[in-house]
Amino acid sequence: MNEPWTPASWRKKPITQQVVYPDRDALEKVLDSLAQLPPLVTSWEVETLKRQLAEATRGERFLLQGGDCAESFRDCRSDPIASKLKILLMMSIILVYGTKRQVTRVGRFAGQYAKPRSSDKETRDGVTLPSYRGDLVNRNDFTVEDRTPDPTLLLRGYERAALTLNFIRSLVQGGFADFHHPDLWDVDFVNFAERSDDYRRIMNAVGDSIRFMETIAGRKLTELNRVEFFTSHEGLHLDYEQAQTRKVPRRTGWYNLNTHLPWIGERTRAVDGAHVEYFRGIVNPIGVKVGPSMEPQELLDLTAVLNPDNEPGRLMLIHRFGAGNIDACLPPLVDAVSRADRTVLWCCDPMHGNMITTETGIKTRSFDDILSELDQAFDIHERSGSVLGGVHFELTGEDVTECIGGARGLQEADLARAYRSDIDPRLNYEQALEMALLIARHTIGEPKK
Repeated sequence: MNEPWTPASWRKKPITQQVVYPDRDALEKVLDSLAQLPPLVTSWEVETLKRQLAEATRGERFLLQGGDCAESFRDCRSDPIASKLKILLMMSIILVYGTKRQVTRVGRFAGQYAKPRSSDKETRDGVTLPSYRGDLVNRNDFTVEDRTPDPTLLLRGYERAALTLNFIRSLVQGGFADFHHPDLWDVDFVNFAERSDDYRRIMNAVGDSIRFMETIAGRKLTELNRVEFFTSHEGLHLDYEQAQTRKVPRRTGWYNLNTHLPWIGERTRAVDGAHVEYFRGIVNPIGVKVGPSMEPQELLDLTAVLNPDNEPGRLMLIHRFGAGNIDACLPPLVDAVSRADRTVLWCCDPMHGNMITTETGIKTRSFDDILSELDQAFDIHERSGSVLGGVHFELTGEDVTECIGGARGLQEADLARAYRSDIDPRLNYEQALEMALLIARHTIGEPKK
């Protein structure tokens, strides 16, 4: 990795999950247009997030990362966006209360439009077409026209990401996230859920604490009217990522200004591959998904390439093993990173390793499996003297039925009622809140000094 890096040097490396466009000239025109458009995020926002992730690495802060498996263009509407924002806010308050740490909120939104696939092709009734790779690439309907990669969708993705960000910023600046009124974030969850009393107690305690502090200070704490939100997505489509990679005045290095926190997926993390090559050169904090096939030496090689200066807040390792694998897979990796004195933020993704398929062919996840992996992750890090600094969920603020279990005890028969995901199942708002309550009750330990 001593070769000079440029935003395009990834093109010389082997690449997986590559999109093949039938009209390369049309793609180049779209990419040129994207490169001329304003950035979606700013370099100072990126640097703020990096500082906060450095604090989480030291156990002084906690990361909550969550959102859709894959965003769809049709959900670029006010209600779905506000619902995701609301559920992340509610979860973060619970985590602040339980962990006694500040919480950094990072959404899987405003750019999570592309998805990796296990196969380039899909066959139905003897007809084979390209796989659906997310709205950034093609369309889900099973026709030749819809499944052919369309470069104009890159512009549509940028536009919808911009609209989503604009609405989120307007909500946050307008007082949607005002901590003075957490009661306004009430949802049906509190009316019947097993842990509804815990939720009400936390919300009442937050309100009482704010009123007490304002009484002591003799003024309204206006900084509690707003909270920070950051964006993230898997940096899968490198043409799209490169188009918004640029230098900014008075700062050194290249920033990916499509998002604050891009990550490398399990399928694209080859040390000598194109995605690692691209990610090693950008200044943003970055994540890497770590699954059961990861060997300790491979992980050390990745950390050396992606964070050669051992910079705090630069590299997040998002482990995703499954409830049945984590006890065997995670400890050797934590031990190797610790012995090599590599500075990383450990984050648990308890969703991706726990996929199951029902007898009728529906993909789902069990709430109990998700919770089990999360519990084991906390225990393993604590035994290893490490810090689990964050969690990563696929979730929605809507009343979907995609994962079984949780407060209402959803069964396989319930999945058909409101299964809306085009790709992977998500926690609904009740299950997400319940998960936050369970994390808050977990013994995380005192922050390191």
